[in-house]
Parts: sequence; structure tokens; C-alpha cells
Amino acid sequence: MPWLPRAALLWDVVLGFLGTAAFLIDLGADLWAAGQYVLSGRYLWAALVLGLLGLASVALQLFSWVWLRADPAGLHAPQPPGRCLALLHLLQLGYLYRCVQGLRQGLLVWQQEAPSEFDLAYADFLTLDISMLRLFETFLETTPQLTLVLAIVLQSGWAEPYQWVGICTSFVGISWALLDYHRALRTCLPPRSRLGLGSSVFYFLWNLLLLWPRVLAVALFSALFPHYVALHFLGLWLVLLSWVWLQGTDFMPDSCSEWLYRATVATILYFSWFNVAEGRTRGRATIHLLFLLSDSVLMVVTWLTHVTWLPSGIPLQVLLLASGICFLLGLALRLVYYRWLHPSCRWEPDRVDGAQGVRSLEGRPLPHNRRLTHLAQNFFPRVRDEAALPQKGEVNGVL
Repeated sequence: MPWLPRAALLWDVVLGFLGTAAFLIDLGADLWAAGQYVLSGRYLWAALVLGLLGLASVALQLFSWVWLRADPAGLHAPQPPGRCLALLHLLQLGYLYRCVQGLRQGLLVWQQEAPSEFDLAYADFLTLDISMLRLFETFLETTPQLTLVLAIVLQSGWAEPYQWVGICTSFVGISWALLDYHRALRTCLPPRSRLGLGSSVFYFLWNLLLLWPRVLAVALFSALFPHYVALHFLGLWLVLLSWVWLQGTDFMPDSCSEWLYRATVATILYFSWFNVAEGRTRGRATIHLLFLLSDSVLMVVTWLTHVTWLPSGIPLQVLLLASGICFLLGLALRLVYYRWLHPSCRWEPDRVDGAQGVRSLEGRPLPHNRRLTHLAQNFFPRVRDEAALPQKGEVNGVL
């Protein structure tokens, strides 16, 4: 194998290892914080940390299990028997199993002098699923945990060392998930539409810069009204869930698991933008941006009328000013990205129609991740003369 593709394969393995390490470090930081809260007698805070961790973990295992069950028989061979896989997911180890499986396949491809097309496609297939699960984990657990820690710091007036560790690991986890997800979407693009490094940098920056003001606004509201923040989240979440349902999502293999996906997307939309439907997204993105902006402004105004409730010594005015600057800068970068860096793609029919037509040189059907390709088609618009998208009922995993 030439040196350049071999170095790219090694880089993919290194990124996979770093992503798994970041997940474990963030998990350790959350458990450390929960233990410290218990030792200091703050049992409610410990329960909230563990509750968020548990709910996100259960959702992640459900996604992983449903996808494994929906994939064609023999695609993941060799793998443990079904009962062993079920036990791994029951023990909340399904996501880590997928990470180890992806690293093993990546190392296998890198070590081969001339890896087969099937092995390369299968490594991409595993990586794409891991990227999607990592994004779900970020907005179901990492972002809420960051909001909770900031609210606790605002309430108490100081930050303990383990809280600083939690804040830092959360930001690293969020940043990594955003970059990894955009990298996964780029992998699904047709070769003629592949994106450069600049587009990923702009995508990462505008997402992070728009996410930070939202997290701070929710944290301020949580610090002032800890008994009402759950009602606030539930009310907005129901509105967003209805919006996702009205867009007619078709991501999961059955209707029951589709509602799990819609509930997860509604949680993501509470913090950030996530496109789930085909077509021009400018109108939907604008509505969502204005909706979150209005809600965040209302929460900040509420804080301004109750500013004396919070401990002194925290430069909240400076934080709010910095958040406003972050929002404006993120909005500008978002406009630049969608104006000049967001391509319209010519999706090749034989890449997305689910037929058994594309095979490797060995005559085996090449694995193809319909899940992420479907999201990439929603995220990157097609040119007008494009062929139809895959229909419901097509088999994921084989092209």
C-alpha cells in the first residue's frame, strides 16, 4: 500500500483511540464528581449526575442493540453469540464493545499490505456507527452534565477541582463529537464532493460558539430556579419532539425505535441544530435558531431581574458579554459555512439505492451504512436532477 493511504488509515485508528479515551476520561470525571458530592452530603447533586449518566447510557445501548439486530446476518462475523451481545448491552458495555471492534478492524486494515475493498468498507461502516453513537452520547449526557456543573458552580459561588475537571472534559467531549460527526458525514459524500479541512473547522467553530451561549443561559436559569428547569426542559422538549415527528423522520428500522430516535433528536435540538429531513433546510434552521434565541433571551432577562439571588464574586456580566460575542461570531461563521463551504452533492444512484449491484473484486457485497448516508443526504443537499433517495424497507449494511 502507498505511504499516504497507509498514513490515513493509521490516523483513523489514532482518532478512534483518542475518541474512546475521551469517553472513558469523561465517564471517570462524572463518577469522581458524583462520589465527591456523596462525601460532602450533596446527595441530590450526586443523584442528578448519576441519573443523567444512566439515562444516556441506556439510550446508547438501545441504539447499538437495535442497529446490530437490523444489520444483515453475517455482516459482523465473527462476533460473540447473540446472548453474549445482549449481556454486553445489558451491562452497559455495548458502546465500548463497538469502539473496541472498530479499533480492531482499523488495525487489521492498517496492518495489511493490500487490504481488500470489503475490509476497508467494513471499517468505514463501523466508524460511522460509532460516530453517530458518540454524538448521541454527547447531547444526552455530556452537554446536560456541563449545564448541571455550571449551574452548581453558579449557585455555590466557587468551583472545586473535580468540577473544573468535569467542565474541561465536557468541552473536550463536545468538541470531539462535533468534529467526529462532521468527519463521518464527509466520509459518506460522493468522491467528487469530498470536503476539505477548512469546512470541518468552520462547522466545528460555529457549532461550538452557538452552543456555549445556550448552555450558559440554561445553567443560569437552573441556578436561579432549580425546581422549574425540569418543567422548562419538558415543555420545550415536547414542542421539539412534535416538530421532529411532523418532519416524518425515517431513520430507525421500526416504528418503536423511531420514537427513541425522535426523542433523542428533540434533546439535541434543545441545545443545538440537527437536520433530520430532506430538502432545503434554511427555513427550518432559521425557525429553530430564532426559537432557541428567544428562549435564551427570556432566561437571561429572568436572571437580570433576580441577579441578587446568586452569590457575588462570579463575573456574570463578563460571561454574558462573552456569550453574546460568541453567538454573533458563531452566527457569522455559520453564514459563511453555508454560503461558501456547504456543497450540493450529486449522489450516485448506485451508492444509495440499496441494490446488490456494487461488489468488491472478491465478489462480495460491500458494506454500506445507510443510516449515516441518509443523514448526509439530509445535511448536504442534492442538485436538482438527482435520483430518488432510498425507500423505506431497504436493507442497511449491504449495498
